[in-house]
Amino acid sequence: MTREILETRRQVISAIIRVYPGGREGAAGLLGLSLKQFDNHAYENNGHRPLDDSQIIALEAVTNTTFLADYICHQYGGFFVPMPATEMLDNIELHQRGLRTSSKRGLVDQYIAKALDDGEISSSEKREILALHAKHLSERHGQVLATITLHSREKP
Repeated sequence: MTREILETRRQVISAIIRVYPGGREGAAGLLGLSLKQFDNHAYENNGHRPLDDSQIIALEAVTNTTFLADYICHQYGGFFVPMPATEMLDNIELHQRGLRTSSKRGLVDQYIAKALDDGEISSSEKREILALHAKHLSERHGQVLATITLHSREKP
């Protein structure tokens, strides 16, 4: 149930590499870098500049993740809400979004219950609860936007 809380760009890069098909080698290939060049940029070795946002976004497009967006939004006290793809919306998709929203709310409630087993919520439990809560709110907001988009008179 624990979800990784990314607090630095370096952690964002590491999370992407962990899920990238082919790992570091695959990511380096996509960006047209040698493995050594990729490592130097990804881990900011030897004074190399970090990967830029467009490179990270290209990697995330392959992994279908939003680590960078989540990280940036968290820096501003918010959370990332992906906009619904209009061409993919139908009532079945709305139902699936509702199920995902309910599931994420359930995870928040389960984690709170588990955290309260000892009678208090630690700082690490607080971070985890808030991270899970942000994912729930993001999913719910996306569900509402999708419903409005699908059933609006004015189509985008």
